[in-house]
Amino acid sequence: MLKSLDPRVNRLAIPDDFEAPMAAKEQLDQFETYQSFTQTKEGKPFEHAGTVHAPNEEMAFLFAKEQFSRRGTFCYALCVVKTELILVSEFTDNGQDVYDTFKGNYSGDTSQSFEVFHLLKRGKNHKHIGTVEAKNFEDALLASKETYPRDKPVFNVWIAKSEDILMSDEEDADIWNTLKEKKYRDAMDYKAADRIKAFKAEQG
Repeated sequence: MLKSLDPRVNRLAIPDDFEAPMAAKEQLDQFETYQSFTQTKEGKPFEHAGTVHAPNEEMAFLFAKEQFSRRGTFCYALCVVKTELILVSEFTDNGQDVYDTFKGNYSGDTSQSFEVFHLLKRGKNHKHIGTVEAKNFEDALLASKETYPRDKPVFNVWIAKSEDILMSDEEDADIWNTLKEKKYRDAMDYKAADRIKAFKAEQG
């Protein structure tokens, strides 16, 4: 039987001649990138939280959860989408609304659903503004232009197909539950100084 310094491995009683099967895998130079969006409270818009690198969207979701919903950062819901599946508009500046650069008219086609994210200030994060129905990405930009009135300029727009976004649902709500107070992490909670003093007293 194989011996290990890890008792958990020893409990498996692995024979000496055991050979682990090698799973076939695709050749990848690096993980793919995914954009992560968090919702901090029910009813609030999803906001871009950052980028994660992962082999697939399920792992991207887990990485995003660990990266963007821990250590005091409250998260009500989370979604991820592969970066290459997002249409990114041109950036504008000097108060120019990027929608003013779009030419053409919305077709009125409702064959596909698209999620729309706006950047309202340079240096801030994109926020989810809503969903539009359109025939393709370009048509979705025009649909968004007609659907969402603006009282301030939009400097950049992200568009993603709804079906390409992996999103948490109500059944996943328990994944956000964590211990509020973790006293075992605080050295002072162990009262080591009191124990040392008591020990010295016993030793005379």
